[in-house]
Amino acid sequence: MSTVLLSLSSSPNPTSLQLTHRHLSSPFKGNSKKLRQTSPIQTHSLKLHLKRQHGSLVVLSQASSASGVVVSGVSDVRFRLDNLGPQPGSRHRQKRKGRGIAAGQGNSCGFGMRGQKSRSGPGIRRGFEGGQMPLYRRLPKLRGIAGGMHAGLPKYLPINLKDIATAGFQEGDEISLESLNKKGLINPSGRERRLPLKILGDGELSMKLNIKARSFSASAKEKLEAAGCSLTVLPGRKKWVKPSVAKNIARADEYFAKKRAAAAAAAADQASA
Repeated sequence: MSTVLLSLSSSPNPTSLQLTHRHLSSPFKGNSKKLRQTSPIQTHSLKLHLKRQHGSLVVLSQASSASGVVVSGVSDVRFRLDNLGPQPGSRHRQKRKGRGIAAGQGNSCGFGMRGQKSRSGPGIRRGFEGGQMPLYRRLPKLRGIAGGMHAGLPKYLPINLKDIATAGFQEGDEISLESLNKKGLINPSGRERRLPLKILGDGELSMKLNIKARSFSASAKEKLEAAGCSLTVLPGRKKWVKPSVAKNIARADEYFAKKRAAAAAAAADQASA
């Protein structure tokens, strides 16, 4: 039979434990195989349980249930700034290029024999293709940033019907950019001062108003017409064109107007006949 004893080592490291295994003398003399067949020896496995109690480490042994061995007083190892460090193998020394063949990079230390990339200095800039027309200049030249400069900019000053209903307008008042600005519903500044007004259909409106705006959403137009409001669509700003182009546009409008009038007169004659 053997016993297992736990003892604290006297080494300077307080966290080390020593397990001592001692063989005790036995009065039995004979064949151990026959003894195992008749009455097997019950062996107890050593199980250690670690517990934390108020900053100390407690070791419990279940080898003998009658007398539990408790070893306490082992201090914890805390991580501090003086004992922190990188993991082994995570940091490498920097290559020392140009320090001879024995440095490990060969005679030219990985830069080749000749050429612009083997010389000292900053090298070549990004996008440089040796003097030929680079890719960013071969692409089609679009206005703005690839043609999308004004894609995300707002084109109108939006206002909902619920905001107009709660603004305190009376029956028959006029709704425009000036009146909305006086009520404090909109406060355009910068680029927004040149934007036109657009009426959106969120909410309900029961009173009759005179609304002047550049654009109306489909739902807003339906609700305002049902409420009996008068809608006035303001014309947009005309784009400047050359005088010669404006003359051609006027001539085209006149031509198509005459053509539409002739078609309407022919349809009226057929209806009367």
